[in-house]
Amino acid sequence: MSSLGQEAMLLLDRAATFSEPGPGVTRVLGSAEHQALLVEMRRWFADAGAEVSLDGAGNLVGRWVGSNPNERTLIIGSHQDTVRQGGRYDGIMGVLLPLVVLQRRHAEGRPLPYPVELVAFSDEEGTRFSSTLVGSAALAGTFDSALLQATDVEGVTMAQALRDLGADPASIPAAARDPQQVSGFLELHIEQGPLLEAENLPVGIVTAITGIERHDLRIIGKAGHAGTTPMHLRRDALVGASDVVQLLDQLCRDTEELVGVVGQLKVIPNAVNVIPGAVEMSLELRSPQTSIRRQARDTLLQQIGVALQVRNLDWEHRLNYEQTEVSCSPRIQSTLAAAIEDQGLETRYLFSGAGHDGLAMESLTDIGMLFMRCTDGLSHHPDEAVTVDDLEVTAQTLDRFLERWTEAAQ
Repeated sequence: MSSLGQEAMLLLDRAATFSEPGPGVTRVLGSAEHQALLVEMRRWFADAGAEVSLDGAGNLVGRWVGSNPNERTLIIGSHQDTVRQGGRYDGIMGVLLPLVVLQRRHAEGRPLPYPVELVAFSDEEGTRFSSTLVGSAALAGTFDSALLQATDVEGVTMAQALRDLGADPASIPAAARDPQQVSGFLELHIEQGPLLEAENLPVGIVTAITGIERHDLRIIGKAGHAGTTPMHLRRDALVGASDVVQLLDQLCRDTEELVGVVGQLKVIPNAVNVIPGAVEMSLELRSPQTSIRRQARDTLLQQIGVALQVRNLDWEHRLNYEQTEVSCSPRIQSTLAAAIEDQGLETRYLFSGAGHDGLAMESLTDIGMLFMRCTDGLSHHPDEAVTVDDLEVTAQTLDRFLERWTEAAQ
């Protein structure tokens, strides 16, 4: 009999074929590739003994009732969609690896004493409609129906994309779970970072999912001829922007549990022989602690004000997104730790610097995450890679977690 890790790798390789042409894996909400994968996954779920359904938000749900259907349900899940030219494990590993574990239990006649739902969330990345956590928000009962009118670059609405999947957007409210009927939510995910690999550990326990904030910053100088305007008279907005980039970078390097990036720059007028008169740029800060992130924000904005004043530049600023971090459940963490120790492995705790479906699910129930090592800590990239051995350890950890969860959930 093949190992759980081998079985998972076969499914992951198969799922990766449902992609737009080009490097890596591109599978966005409602696309032809997404539709085709759903057909395949429905069959995989049914073969594993699940009751299978598709909800109004396009989430594929498999339910194993267990030996006591009246107990509260444990939800396991991750997302089906990808970024453009992403990898073959981000998101979908957290669906297909639990699937092979649950399939093996079904085949061996080892039902759990409580119901389990495995959810393949329709959209977490927001690649097509710039609206993250669509599927998990529906389960949590926090989905904003106004998003159904969002359009992609071709003018297709999200509502139509969901209908293309075979979902009925009008029934999204019915997808919301009753918190009293749910015992917790667990997600398995590649780490998307280098810590586990650096410490030669296959898995790690997530303590919190980072908080995120994003800002729009416009720096206003004065355009002019690059050959005739003396250097001491220039108000070069791009030079000011370079100060901002360095200020953000240094602040994050000097502050524990804080990361940040300037990911977008638009130079105006963007001509080879014209002094930049304005720059529009993005600022992002992430931390698992709100106090650290907000203090960093205040410090950075103060530093920006001083630096731009020195260069005689004006500026405008707007906070356009803020997501507070969420903490992972201590009881889920301790149950995962016991499952890891059962295998004679070291427990490693770490926080997630990326957002995940748990950000939405936390409003419904206790959440937890198990990270699995990935090569070079690389994700959202065609070279994303994992090993069969690590898939096997992760599968065994989940199986032991499931055995222990009945007592932990009381």
